[in-house]
Amino acid sequence: MRTHTVMDSPVGRLTLVATDGVLSGLYMDEQRHRPMADLFGTRDDTKSMAVKEQLEAYFAGTLREFTVPMTFTGTVFQRRVWTELRTIPYGETTTYGELAERLGRPTAARAVGLANGRNPIGIIVPCHRVVGSTGSLTGYGGGLPRKRYLLDFEMGIPSLL
Repeated sequence: MRTHTVMDSPVGRLTLVATDGVLSGLYMDEQRHRPMADLFGTRDDTKSMAVKEQLEAYFAGTLREFTVPMTFTGTVFQRRVWTELRTIPYGETTTYGELAERLGRPTAARAVGLANGRNPIGIIVPCHRVVGSTGSLTGYGGGLPRKRYLLDFEMGIPSLL
């Protein structure tokens, strides 16, 4: 059973989706690869309180590592990429190539990028921490201004969205 709730954040409205009570999606408005709203299930603002609290603490600057339970739906490779994304420390970045190396697939940078773009739990699974080989901001389902905001926020650099 799927349910969802919506919350405001510094990067806009976030839709939190739970499957059988476990976080399975976190989507920004106008996000690329955002599922159709009818797939989010019924709206229930009484659920996902722990997720909301952790996101509020993150945006308040008091939480650096999320501990909410999550479930992923995707290919085996996508799930491996999404799991590896969670190892990128707060305030740091890595490249698609480095992530591919860590996965034991050194020639799979493009595939890592595609999986990264399909990440169903943005922010908490920090796909925004992956940059191009030259350190440039490349691709982000929520848009490059949001990616820049999140990276600057984590580095303690004031930024406007």
